[in-house]
Amino acid sequence: MAPSLVGDGPAALDGVAPGSRGTDRQWGAYAAAITRWERLTRPAPDPTDAAGRLRADFVEWMQGLDAGWVTATPGLGRPAQLTALGNGVVPQQASRALQLLTPPFPRCPRCTAV
Repeated sequence: MAPSLVGDGPAALDGVAPGSRGTDRQWGAYAAAITRWERLTRPAPDPTDAAGRLRADFVEWMQGLDAGWVTATPGLGRPAQLTALGNGVVPQQASRALQLLTPPFPRCPRCTAV
């Protein structure tokens, strides 16, 4: 059974400072992580719409993309937005992968002989 995003009171807030956006929303076990990401990016949008479906702007926020990067694309509905986000690359992960996979630049023998 998947954990709920909504906590059951103060115990579910994992010691996040009162008054932060993460605690106001009561993200449950995820409150601390949501608050940290909000501090680095922007306030978290609601995760679901009125029908209880996942919102594309929340996925966009979780991936660290600028607001509207996918969701403001003209003619792209919610299913297509979620498909694009699901098939996309999280910039922070791509950057780290390139750092790990790029071999060190070889040094010039003449430069090291100085």
